[in-house]
Amino acid sequence: MLFFSLGDYSQSSASFFKTLVEHEITVELKNEVQIRGTLKSVDQYLNIKLDNAEAVDEMRWPHLCSTKDMFIRGSVVRYVHLPSGAVDTALLEDATRREAEAAKNKAK
Repeated sequence: MLFFSLGDYSQSSASFFKTLVEHEITVELKNEVQIRGTLKSVDQYLNIKLDNAEAVDEMRWPHLCSTKDMFIRGSVVRYVHLPSGAVDTALLEDATRREAEAAKNKAK
């Protein structure tokens, strides 16, 4: 399982998340609720649409049990837990490296 922090979010990250559409992810919110579901869409603000959504701890959050489709505003997301098999880590590392170099060159 890979974790992606909202603080790491950038424009290239938006493209990365779009490659995970139709994969099951877990979204951890700033209020400590964890929601698991199938990623249907994500935008540049990390607004996430999940299908078949369920609270990871249904005993703690029973009011979320009846919700199956969910829209999560990006500003309330703390982490996104990703399935490691769905992520090409070499490609992600390369994109991160290129983005860091571009930012470094822009600062000069």
